[in-house]
Amino acid sequence: MRAAPQLPLETLHTLWLQTGTACNLSCPFCHEGSAPGDTRLPAMDYEHARQAMDAALALGVRRFAFTGGEPLIHRDILRILEYALAHRPALVLTNGTAPLIRRPHHLQRLRATPQPLQFRVSIDYPDEARHDAGRGLRNFRKALQGLSLLHQAGFATGITRRLEPDEDSAAIDARFRTLLTRHGLPPDLPLVALPELGPLQASELPGYVIAGDPPAPLCTLSRTVCMQEGRLAFLPCPLVDDDPRLLLPGPLQQACGTPITPTHPRCAQCLGIGVPYSG
Repeated sequence: MRAAPQLPLETLHTLWLQTGTACNLSCPFCHEGSAPGDTRLPAMDYEHARQAMDAALALGVRRFAFTGGEPLIHRDILRILEYALAHRPALVLTNGTAPLIRRPHHLQRLRATPQPLQFRVSIDYPDEARHDAGRGLRNFRKALQGLSLLHQAGFATGITRRLEPDEDSAAIDARFRTLLTRHGLPPDLPLVALPELGPLQASELPGYVIAGDPPAPLCTLSRTVCMQEGRLAFLPCPLVDDDPRLLLPGPLQQACGTPITPTHPRCAQCLGIGVPYSG
């Protein structure tokens, strides 16, 4: 066991914008506890999003990324994305279901922006019954439909899947490749396997086991901004917004200059095995 290290920001590669914890789905395993109408983290309006992105641009940010909840239910998301894509490439994490499928006209507008936009669609398993057991009936088919719409519109796309303990990763990835081919999609779309991140408000771990050479922690390459009490709040990464002890002092420049003491239980996973949330 080692004491939690102090982790400085090496470079502001990505600014994550947490658009709010409301979602059109209510998945029991959601690491944000998101659900329809959820307001644990309120929606980020256009003006606050623009303010955060301007601050990041002044610090040389290389990419914007959007997570929720479900970013595509946000009423201002089109304006926010258009502003982001006027300046930097962007990534959107989405469940790929109704909020995406109902907005094909918006996809064309987002293709006309100066910078590229990438989407990553959550498909938990290459098996319809298992996926729908957690996300609701017919949402497996909707996610594949959404993925197809994005690919046909010319966006770079990928899949977020769930990582299981002791899984045969090669076999699971092969099943995804078969699934993609069957639905007329490129079989080599990026697959990002996320470990279970545990429930909100989990108890703190006393120390960290550093095993092997995991990838760089998110907090050394990014900062996250969300809304709290009507103003911007800053965090080390998108996975620790349930712990007020990890709130960083603002403005963004100060948040970037503050080293992180990784005391959240999810930090142990990130330090020990890596959490490829950014892809």
